[in-house]
Amino acid sequence: MSAASVSAKPPRTERKTGRRGVVPRRPSVLGLRVRRVTIALLRALAIFVPVFLVGTFVTYLLGFISGLSPAHLQLGESATPEAVTRIEHEWGLDRPFLVRYVSWLTALGRGDLGTSWANGQPIGKLLAGRAAVSLSIAGLALVVGVVSGCVLGTVAALFQTSWIDRAITAFTAFISVIPSFVVGVGLVVVFAVTWRLLPSAGYIPIDEGVGLWLSHLLLPALALSFDTTADVARQLRVGLVSAYRENYVTGAALRGLSDRRIFFVHVLPNGIAPMLTVLGMKFPNLLGGAVVTEAIFGLSGYGRFASDSALRGDVPAVQGVLVVSIVLVVAFNVLVNTILNRLIPSSGRGV
Repeated sequence: MSAASVSAKPPRTERKTGRRGVVPRRPSVLGLRVRRVTIALLRALAIFVPVFLVGTFVTYLLGFISGLSPAHLQLGESATPEAVTRIEHEWGLDRPFLVRYVSWLTALGRGDLGTSWANGQPIGKLLAGRAAVSLSIAGLALVVGVVSGCVLGTVAALFQTSWIDRAITAFTAFISVIPSFVVGVGLVVVFAVTWRLLPSAGYIPIDEGVGLWLSHLLLPALALSFDTTADVARQLRVGLVSAYRENYVTGAALRGLSDRRIFFVHVLPNGIAPMLTVLGMKFPNLLGGAVVTEAIFGLSGYGRFASDSALRGDVPAVQGVLVVSIVLVVAFNVLVNTILNRLIPSSGRGV
């Protein structure tokens, strides 16, 4: 064997093969979670920003076309054209519409809801205490409606086609058609006047005692919760009954899985979608229903402030109420959609 043959380099096929056989590095678990959270936040912003911009534009446009002016609130019948012009210039109402809207929207970005025409106070300050009342009532009504509706809907689905199912269906149909003000008056007559178990009016902040806070909120929250209870119960029953008829549930039963495991693992996660969908529309109804309920129970809340501001013609106050409502409603719907996509990923793909 010659020295030339010994010193000859072997072909580089192994190095090429090695490069081709390199397994690509998989992303870490933390990286996947960060990516999912980022995608979820981007989807939420993609929903929130357009709805917020359209909602605020329509809100400001309605105030513009109303033709109302702070001069009529401050001057009354003694308003002269010169005084009206001076006051409108002070409030910047003599500027073009788009300039005023952009200025107002920029102030909203800083958290400034504007100033009331009626008393010159910041609207955010006026809404702070009243929003706590309304959000407490709506939040408690939502909790009561969801819990009671889930119990009724689950029981009706577990005993479908039985007398229990028919009784729950009839009960939910009955309470869904009763107006909240009728329920409120009836609750006051029974629990406050006749039995004297709960106060009939007023509001106590939570920092003065959770018991007192709940006792003053329970009746208005119950009055608002009837419609939520009925809708949640009916939609949950429909979803659970439909899930029970799927092939994977039949297969799980044939494999010998227990009824409890079949319900919590296979039926409930797949049958809860209709209930979550209708739940996203309940929060706006609760905020809207708070206007009548607050009047019945003597509560100075968010809805009553909106009603009084509209009757006075205080346009900035009404606009501030509507902006807060838009933010709350859109944020709640984004939260519900996020939970729905988490439980049922196919719903986010439109499947």
